[in-house]
Amino acid sequence: MNCHDHLYARGNPRMNSRRWFLKECGLGLGKMALASLLTDAFVPRLAAAVASDPLKAPGPHFPGKAKHVIHLFMSGAPSQLDLFDYKPELAKLQGKPLPPSVIGGQRYAFIRPDAAVLGPQFKFARHGQSGTELSEAIPHLAEVVDDICLIRSMKTDQFNHAPGQIYLNSGFAQPGRPSLGSWVLYGLGSLTKDLPAYVVMSTGSGISGGAANWSSGFMPSVYAGVRFRNQGDPVLDVTSPKGVDDKLQRASLDLVAEMNHARLGLVGDPEIESRVASYEMAYRLQASAPELMNLKSESKETLEMYGCDPDKPSFARACLLARRMIERGVRFVNIYHEGWDAHSDVIGNLKSNCGATDQASAALIKDLKRRGLLDETLVIWGGEFGRTPMVESNAALGRSLGRDHHSRAFTVWLAGGGIKPGISYGVTDEMGFNVVQDEVHVHDLQATILHCLGFDHERLTYTHQGRQFRLTDVDGTVLDSILA
Repeated sequence: MNCHDHLYARGNPRMNSRRWFLKECGLGLGKMALASLLTDAFVPRLAAAVASDPLKAPGPHFPGKAKHVIHLFMSGAPSQLDLFDYKPELAKLQGKPLPPSVIGGQRYAFIRPDAAVLGPQFKFARHGQSGTELSEAIPHLAEVVDDICLIRSMKTDQFNHAPGQIYLNSGFAQPGRPSLGSWVLYGLGSLTKDLPAYVVMSTGSGISGGAANWSSGFMPSVYAGVRFRNQGDPVLDVTSPKGVDDKLQRASLDLVAEMNHARLGLVGDPEIESRVASYEMAYRLQASAPELMNLKSESKETLEMYGCDPDKPSFARACLLARRMIERGVRFVNIYHEGWDAHSDVIGNLKSNCGATDQASAALIKDLKRRGLLDETLVIWGGEFGRTPMVESNAALGRSLGRDHHSRAFTVWLAGGGIKPGISYGVTDEMGFNVVQDEVHVHDLQATILHCLGFDHERLTYTHQGRQFRLTDVDGTVLDSILA
């Protein structure tokens, strides 16, 4: 292990407890006394150093092409068979069960394995110089298809929403692990002092995995995502109440910070440091947030390209804000658009959700590209899993012409940030049921994202309770074929 690896393997040195420090110094009585003396002298100096920049990071393992990430998370799982992965054989088999040899032992939440096939519900056509097949439901994405990499061979270990979302974000199906955005901040640090380095926005209806999707897990909470609201102030109470002017607020914050720093110097608890950083960020947001959120400064042409009304919350507004955040140094932006869980009326579901997201997703690619930001910004689009080629119809639940959850095959797309544009990767069988070529596990996708940012996913580790953890757990392979 070289010196650079040591920084990551240990985690941030301020995270080490007195118990760890004493253990490292030995268990003899004399060494324990020495450790105590050293700790008394060391912790205050360390606290003073880290308090000035709690998001200071050792940097990447190698030069990464991406400096920012915008993750467009389609919560609920879009139907890849109706948007990205055209299967004419399904149309021929519509109304008939899939062959048992295809299904194997796969089980489903709401349908029987012998449920009838549901063919593609939209027409497909080839687009761009790449000739990539896309559904008529996403005409705007067709305009930028030569700028994206379509991965049709995704596979996950999870088939329910909350575990699937948490798994794709943190590499683990249960809450408690750091999210992808937290790992990025831990490794790269922040580029801005005036805005949170990791911002989360949502449109639609609820997020199954909740805050576990952007949690810092066992890392200090300074690495967690900050959720912005859809309307008004991005964070509650960021506006001072009447009677509190800037001078009084600054004095109050300085007094609280002084007491917190004193406590930090005594115990070295990183959550005290996170608390101080949160207070200061909230103070700076009072000046930076109004300017960030004022979309009326954008040109009419830009607003029309996104399909954005600056006064109304929408996915389009969130995408435009994401571009503005990247320009201002925000490192990682999550936008969750919920509502893709088409257990019934897959046609209506896709028309509604594609209508809300397609134009703005494509506009984000165009806008980043024309501003010279796409090469250093990795854009990710996709949900937690896919949908079945079999129909879901349940009169008792009021469901018909829908699709159930499917973990064995789904589609995501990537753009910018070191990804090869205008290509398709991976192949599923003629039923769209199983991956038959270039399977991409969730951990492979995570390893590739980290690689684009300059990290070896096996070396970006954090020590917690005596064990080194990483985003990709114990596996994961970088997809060299899709790298530019």
